[in-house]
Amino acid sequence: MRGLLHLPALLASLILLLSAAPATNAQVTKTATICDTVSQVKVRVNKAFLESRTRLKTAMSSRRPTTRQLSEYLKHARGQTRTVIRSGQVWEESLKKLRQVALTNVTGPSLDLASLSWEVGCGASAPTVTCNMHSPYRTITGDCNNRKKPALGAANRALARWLPAEYEDGLSLPFGWTPGKKRNGFPVPLAREVSNKIARYLNEEGVLDQNRSLLFMQWGQVVDHDLDFAPDTELGSSNYSKAQCDEFCVQGDNCFPIMFPPGDSKVKTQGKCLPFFRAGFVCPTQPYKSLAREQINALTSFLDASLVYGPEPSLAGRLRNLSSPLGLLAVNQEVSDHGLPYLPFVTMKPSPCEFINTTAAVPCFLAGDSRASEQILLAALHTLFVREHNRLARELKRLNPQWDGEKLYQEARKILGAFMQVITFKDYLPIVLGDEMQKWIPPYQGYNESVDPRISNVFTFAFRFGHLEVPSTVSRLDENYQPWGPEPKLPLHTVFFNTWRMVKDGGIDPLVRGLLATKAKLMTQNAMMTGELRNKLFQQTHTIHGFDLASINIQRSRDHGQPGYNAWRGFCGLSQPQTVEELSTVLRNKELAKKLLGLYGTPDSIDIWIGATAEPLVARGRVGPLLACLLGQQFQRIRDGDRFWWENPGVFTEKQRESLRKMSFSRLVCDNTHITKVPLNPFQANSYPQGFVNCSAIDKLDLTPWASVKN
Repeated sequence: MRGLLHLPALLASLILLLSAAPATNAQVTKTATICDTVSQVKVRVNKAFLESRTRLKTAMSSRRPTTRQLSEYLKHARGQTRTVIRSGQVWEESLKKLRQVALTNVTGPSLDLASLSWEVGCGASAPTVTCNMHSPYRTITGDCNNRKKPALGAANRALARWLPAEYEDGLSLPFGWTPGKKRNGFPVPLAREVSNKIARYLNEEGVLDQNRSLLFMQWGQVVDHDLDFAPDTELGSSNYSKAQCDEFCVQGDNCFPIMFPPGDSKVKTQGKCLPFFRAGFVCPTQPYKSLAREQINALTSFLDASLVYGPEPSLAGRLRNLSSPLGLLAVNQEVSDHGLPYLPFVTMKPSPCEFINTTAAVPCFLAGDSRASEQILLAALHTLFVREHNRLARELKRLNPQWDGEKLYQEARKILGAFMQVITFKDYLPIVLGDEMQKWIPPYQGYNESVDPRISNVFTFAFRFGHLEVPSTVSRLDENYQPWGPEPKLPLHTVFFNTWRMVKDGGIDPLVRGLLATKAKLMTQNAMMTGELRNKLFQQTHTIHGFDLASINIQRSRDHGQPGYNAWRGFCGLSQPQTVEELSTVLRNKELAKKLLGLYGTPDSIDIWIGATAEPLVARGRVGPLLACLLGQQFQRIRDGDRFWWENPGVFTEKQRESLRKMSFSRLVCDNTHITKVPLNPFQANSYPQGFVNCSAIDKLDLTPWASVKN
């Protein structure tokens, strides 16, 4: 079906070549030039992608991979995503090369752009999916959800633009790329300088949220990892580019280093910069309204538990236990958690997690999302989800002995996807949006196929508000919710890639109790991001090199061509402050307004992540008015534009929906751990034993409505 979308380009090219008009020779020459250019670029880009994969394997085989190499492991494109990003890079580099040689004006007639896309193979990089519109199950890739536009919301497509991209050159260069070039009439501040002056704080006392548990923070990351992921692209123009970017901070190609301002404490320990590589992007699509770079979303845009099952069929197959007739997901065959399963280990040897403790040598976990082992609280929730899938599959088999493995897998997957949706909209979003919840996400009115469910580019920054909810330590608690073991509090930077702490130091139960009974951090304007993330992200015990997540968020928004703060305020129908006084009124903080304008010169240029997160919180919520708008609109579109949304009539029966409404995170814990006492409201701040009950008091998921009628 999707191959038909490229038929006009093919026909246009054939008509051009077969035409007998006098201009044919010139057009044939033009087409040959495109062909030659694309061929040259493909050789170079393919070489870069191969070298990147080889380099990463070599780095993981060394005894001490760097912080940047560990980060690259997380951001490395795999499978079909890699193919799509490679095509996008070939397209853009070919376009630039054709412009430089000035042999053809390929930005003129759409015919030339269609020929370029055809030659690059842009359509072929996204394989055609045959849709069975009568299937009761989602495709793994997200294709076929919308009957009129089957690719809408599918994996490995461009993120949606709610406002046009803003690049320095109108095409791909981010603001801050060219020294001395201004934005809205003012110099562009260094991302790290903004981080130092706005996001930094020193005292960790009194920063915890008295009304939100740590689970509140962690669920946000789970939802984010279910909705969007833009892996890094590669450097294609020089064999030495990667080393130059890493070691010498040489900006160029897709290297956009985060430079340290003079006097920064990191200059003494880490040199001139933090290496930063630009996000992967896709070919433009017809009609060619804009040639601006568009970043990829490697995941489906639907809240569908794809972080458990994967967004590509090949990975989904590897995650299954195909030798079992029960529709189970594969689990670890080497180790267990006091009799309960862990996720399988990745097959790549050695894996990054083994370097955190070379004595323990525990690999990273294999999951539907490559970031599952980024930190151990995230890995703990991934573990719960796999256990729950297998529990559901076994229960469904007991109710329906006649069901085969495929039916059991799909039905369990469907229920777990509904779980993600129910918990997010019932328990999580109301305490994110507070009094703004009903304004932005009104009661469900049913599926609307005209709603675009795609994840927007700006959402990938708006949802990073959760980075300001992360506390400086992770707590592990025993069965009485008291400090567990000789190291009950782990500094945050020590839990990155730290699977050995789960496998050989207590399992997931102490970590899950910590999520339930310790507090998230509260975002305040004078205490934004903990130093554990602002200076020690991915820092290993044997190094003093750590990344700065605030700087990365700011640099990434420029990489993505994000419009500035006021453009988004305007998009949401909010005032657009121009002066210190007006910005002070919006932020309710004159000192902060002065700092921001001292850096940016104008509110128009303030990077979206720092501007939006700096706003005071809405009543009973945990984001400001701008974020409430951006998050609310996105989640409403995710819900209303999803044909398989759990509340949409026909997806589940009425009795099944009644069962699903009672699902809770506390029940998930009861069913899949050895924990017997859980809070009634796990997302609210809890202090044991107040508000805790025995698991017997928590509603179970009644699966009897899934029992087939016996003949």
